Amino acid sequence: MLLGIRPAAAASLTRVTGFGTNPTNLNMYLYVPDRVAARPALLVLVHYCGGSASAIFNGNGHDYVTAADRYGYIIVLPEATRSEKCFDVSTPAALRRDGGSDSTGIMSMVAYTRQRYNVDPSRIVVSGFSSGAMMTNVLAAQYPDVFSAASAYSGVPAGCFATTNGSLWNSQCSGGQLIKTAQQWGDQARAMYPGYTGRYPRIQLWHGTTDTTLAYPNYGEEIKQWTNLNGLSQTPAFTDHPQSSWTRTRYGNTSTQATVEGISISGVGHQLPMNGQLAYAISFLGLDGTTPSPSPSPSPSRSPSPSPTPSPSPSPSSTPSPSPSPSPTAGSGPCRVSATVNAWNNGLTEQIAITNTGSSTVNGWSLTFTLPSGQTITNGWNAAYSPSSGQVTATNVGYNGTMAPGSTTEIGFQATHTGNAAKPTAFTLNGVTCDVA
Repeated sequence: MLLGIRPAAAASLTRVTGFGTNPTNLNMYLYVPDRVAARPALLVLVHYCGGSASAIFNGNGHDYVTAADRYGYIIVLPEATRSEKCFDVSTPAALRRDGGSDSTGIMSMVAYTRQRYNVDPSRIVVSGFSSGAMMTNVLAAQYPDVFSAASAYSGVPAGCFATTNGSLWNSQCSGGQLIKTAQQWGDQARAMYPGYTGRYPRIQLWHGTTDTTLAYPNYGEEIKQWTNLNGLSQTPAFTDHPQSSWTRTRYGNTSTQATVEGISISGVGHQLPMNGQLAYAISFLGLDGTTPSPSPSPSPSRSPSPSPTPSPSPSPSSTPSPSPSPSPTAGSGPCRVSATVNAWNNGLTEQIAITNTGSSTVNGWSLTFTLPSGQTITNGWNAAYSPSSGQVTATNVGYNGTMAPGSTTEIGFQATHTGNAAKPTAFTLNGVTCDVA
């Protein structure tokens, strides 16, 4: 018997049973925001070993949830029920399309959701952490005709964890000792869906250089695999450092939604994602490309038809321009600002969206705002911030200094707080007061 989504005063994580073929007894949880886009994207969010759907929903995956509230996409959260709470990415059944293990159950969850909501089939994406990152690689390899993009935090190549003795742990892979050619890794993934000749998903790969749980060499092996699957050179088309400890490489093209993107983080172990990082994944996955419709619920559809992928709004990883930052045009405006805060004990991350609501292009911008008392910015992205507390000015960087009429630029920062996690106030863009959404 199918369990429908129970009515609620506000959106919440909801358990679904009877969703379809489920050979390994996974649990399915669904998050449908109060305001769903007319043609919502669908994110499959996969937890880490020892985790749960609620743990990733309320913990280090929560930025995906707040973004779903903003952009109107739906989240499916599979939950492993075996004792160690890890996903099977090891057995022969797990490494074959429709093979009868965890990936089969997860795809039943995707099918269930697509049958009940008007999901855009061109924007079904997957992301996961650790064991969930390994499953992200496997799902993208087994179902390249379903997933358009993936983002994996601290994972291994699809098939790296293969075992033949019934164990779900491969110490040779976890230790970074399985080194293959790009062609070998590509062939291993292609064997999961024999005969398939279509395109493979875009993928974003994250790894810390001091990871000892799933050792750092796996990061390079993932890049080999996915550049091969997408017919790309292993030589990056673009390299930069969004933060001082990060090295980001893009393959295939240099855009925010490159075919393959890797982010290596120096001095970090098996603890990804960290604060603010999901903002980059949200843009890479194209989840920030649609504004929710005013209607509180989606229109059901039994057979959704493809629609073009909307162009995403400017994002935390927009491609740098070789030209220097333009000088601000004084008095440019008007403008509209919206801010989203994700706070915890004594810290927070904040995303600020700046929209040029005027009729002329802004060439160079400075956004000034007042932080609540006790908040101090520790790092930021997509702008230079000064000072770190009180009245702060965020100034454009080289690649996002131009704002066309109607365009939106997103910036963000991480901050500490002493109890007041409220949003900033008194936003002005180049000296002109902005409306606050």
